[in-house]
Amino acid sequence: MARVFPEGRLVYGMQLPVQSQSSLYAEPWEASATAADLAEVARAADRAGFGYVATCDHVAIPRRLAGPMGTIWYDPVATLSFLAGITENVRLLSHVAILGLRHPLISAKQYATLDHLSGGRLILGVGAGHVQEEFEVLGVDFARRGAVLDETLDALRAALGPEEYPEFQGELFSFKDLGQLPRPAQERIPVWVGGSSPAAVRRAAVRGDGWLPQGDPRGALPAQIARIKELREAAGIEGPIEFGAITEPLYVGRPGWDTGRRTLTGAAEALAGSLREYKALGVDQIQVRFRNRDRAELVDQITAFGAEVAPLLND
Repeated sequence: MARVFPEGRLVYGMQLPVQSQSSLYAEPWEASATAADLAEVARAADRAGFGYVATCDHVAIPRRLAGPMGTIWYDPVATLSFLAGITENVRLLSHVAILGLRHPLISAKQYATLDHLSGGRLILGVGAGHVQEEFEVLGVDFARRGAVLDETLDALRAALGPEEYPEFQGELFSFKDLGQLPRPAQERIPVWVGGSSPAAVRRAAVRGDGWLPQGDPRGALPAQIARIKELREAAGIEGPIEFGAITEPLYVGRPGWDTGRRTLTGAAEALAGSLREYKALGVDQIQVRFRNRDRAELVDQITAFGAEVAPLLND
């Protein structure tokens, strides 16, 4: 198994703005944002010691979902490759790649190249997907997307291994005597599985190096974490696994504007005290999101979090 971050410390990362703009979470200024805005936010996270920056994945959004989801979804491989060239230390997470939409050899070529070029900074976050039309137009069985993802993950494990000529034999995919270079810089690409359904939790337990919950409140995390540990033990898997959580929206300091009733605001000590509770629940890394009105405010929030809150997370 591949552990990304040191055991026993609460690490923080963030989903980047601009690259996906669902109305459920995007701030108004993002609609007219540019690549320069995305780049500056990523650089700020890199400077502030964030463990990772993350991007989403959708190929095409049907009209029936365009209201809540929007149609702005940057390609994750292209975006993470761009970010790799303008950052130095921060890890690059796909949160999450819908692997079942693509042949595993295509994904292997893309993500191996990204890991190679970034010097081994890729974390491959994966998920089953939920947009039926997306699967149908690409000729993938939506009803069997879970099974498709499972085999795709197994095939991708083989294709991202050390061998120049990987081999795999499955029900859906089969390949041998087909060389792919460059190989990833990492000996084993860490795979974090996204989703909170029973199927996703099982997939994280038996196929993942990490778990990325989707929408679980704090109170639901201990049972989910316990279930994953139980499933891993039953499967005879002894390697480490990293548990994640998506926090409530944050604002460091007093906002002076309405940031919403769920937003955690206040001094660094208060925020750190609240976030340390995740560690007590068994969480290894938290994904934070800051309320903001423009790029400058977001960069200020990232900087303040790294300088003031982060040093208190592991007190």
